[in-house]
Amino acid sequence: IVNTRNANAFTGKEGFKSINNISSLVSELLSKKQLNDEEEPKKIKMKNLLFASTGTIGESFPEKKITNAIPKLIDNIKYVQNKYIWIKAAMGILTTDTRPKLSMEECKIAGTPVKIYGLAKGSGMIYPDMATTLGFVFTDAKINGNVLKQLLKKNIENTFNAISCDGDTSTNDMVTLFATNKVQNPEIKNIKDNKIKNFDKSLNNVLLNLAKRIVADGEGASKFIKVNINKCRNEDDAKKIAFSIANSPLVKTAVSGEDPNWGRIIMAIGKAGVKINLKKLNIKLGNIKIVKDGKLDHHYDENIAKKYMKSENIEINVEVFTGKKIFTAYTMDFTEKYIQINADYRS
Repeated sequence: IVNTRNANAFTGKEGFKSINNISSLVSELLSKKQLNDEEEPKKIKMKNLLFASTGTIGESFPEKKITNAIPKLIDNIKYVQNKYIWIKAAMGILTTDTRPKLSMEECKIAGTPVKIYGLAKGSGMIYPDMATTLGFVFTDAKINGNVLKQLLKKNIENTFNAISCDGDTSTNDMVTLFATNKVQNPEIKNIKDNKIKNFDKSLNNVLLNLAKRIVADGEGASKFIKVNINKCRNEDDAKKIAFSIANSPLVKTAVSGEDPNWGRIIMAIGKAGVKINLKKLNIKLGNIKIVKDGKLDHHYDENIAKKYMKSENIEINVEVFTGKKIFTAYTMDFTEKYIQINADYRS
């Protein structure tokens, strides 16, 4: 059960009571629908229901408005899906998003074709762990809950936990992975099973596609920024440097203004508090060498860099030469529109 415009956060006992009341109604009505529609009906228990809420914090939860809509929603459940229904669902969960976010992949488990469909919302207040991000991924494969949980945990790290719009985290976030078990593929006992290899890769593609769409639709964004940190001592260090750059207002505004002010990248690397090999440090904007071996590259041409900064997609590449680990973060620039959207958020 997903709702927008109200986070149901900081609403105390009343907010929790509303969730229980809605759960009770949905449990009752879904169980009745099972009796009418299924050959082997099941009782849908309250504990089987998941809630996802996004919107303003601290406002009374609109329980009555939701319960009034529930009967019609359940009555309109469709058993045959199409792309229009998926788009409609993706549109229904938007807040400050400007467009729906969907991703779909097809792959095989031991030769058996399966599908993975996903949808998400998110635009502002985005930073790991996820934050104001709602993601729902479904597969028709037959995979047990324990394996699904491991797959999701593994693949969330370089996808939804690798994005940042503004460095702010929220009270509400979740990404879920459901399997309908409709396809009778060979049994998967653990994520190391070779039969799950293609599915694992396709799941990562779906999650990364959704995560990138969130950043690309960041509040007021005009540019998509990819920050690659290479040759680091460990992944944690690489992540610290990547997000220090990605979350820097000075870096983000420089990108917005199409100014190749590489000094701001140097600043962000330094404030990350991570050991680097300064004598070997390399920095590039796309393929344009700026810093080589810890010094300004003598071939660097500011005019070429300025031309590159006019691109919609900006890539910052850093090599720190303390090891072999890498991490990539995805973010967006800061524009005046970001301030306008958030200044007027509740107006």
